[in-house]
Amino acid sequence: MDGVLVDSEPVWERVRRAFTAAHGGRWADDAQDRMMGMSTAEWSAYISEDFGIPLPPAEIAERVIAAMKEEYQVHLPLLPGAVDAVFALASRWPLAVASSAPKSLIEAVLDASGMRPAFAAAVSSEEVPRGKPAPDVYLEATARLGRPAASCAAIEDSTNGLRSAAAAGCTVIAVPRPEYPPAADALKLASITLDSLTALSAEKIAAL
Repeated sequence: MDGVLVDSEPVWERVRRAFTAAHGGRWADDAQDRMMGMSTAEWSAYISEDFGIPLPPAEIAERVIAAMKEEYQVHLPLLPGAVDAVFALASRWPLAVASSAPKSLIEAVLDASGMRPAFAAAVSSEEVPRGKPAPDVYLEATARLGRPAASCAAIEDSTNGLRSAAAAGCTVIAVPRPEYPPAADALKLASITLDSLTALSAEKIAAL
């Protein structure tokens, strides 16, 4: 979802930076890249342990997620072509969300965008033992679809997301965000790379 359907990474970075600054923490230059793909439990623990913020991870997560919801209520940053691509693909195949976002944010995005009916399943990495780059969230999503991962295509933008989908055995389609380019070795895991979802079609997926 993040970075594929919604341009949320800049929002996550802005919210987490503001939270860190407000609590006297230290924001590392590579912090956002490191947290992309982490589960809620993982990134909140990372902020608590590495940023010098004397709050328990659960409280950090609660406050940051609440700030994200407020941001989405003001403006939901859907990426170009996202809604059209989702409904076009849903008319041909069952779709699932496999996201590192907390479940409450996944639901907020699907409801606000009107995309919920297009998805047969939605899985947060909160619901599995490990976040991306581990394959857990993709394996759970494909299981809920009732399909082996090897018969599924995964659309991803980030280093950890690409690695997660590939580790699960999915055919990987990369739609990287230029502001947060994935590592070269992760990008090589993709069968095709597209500039945006406007370039994605059922025919391109079927050809894979």
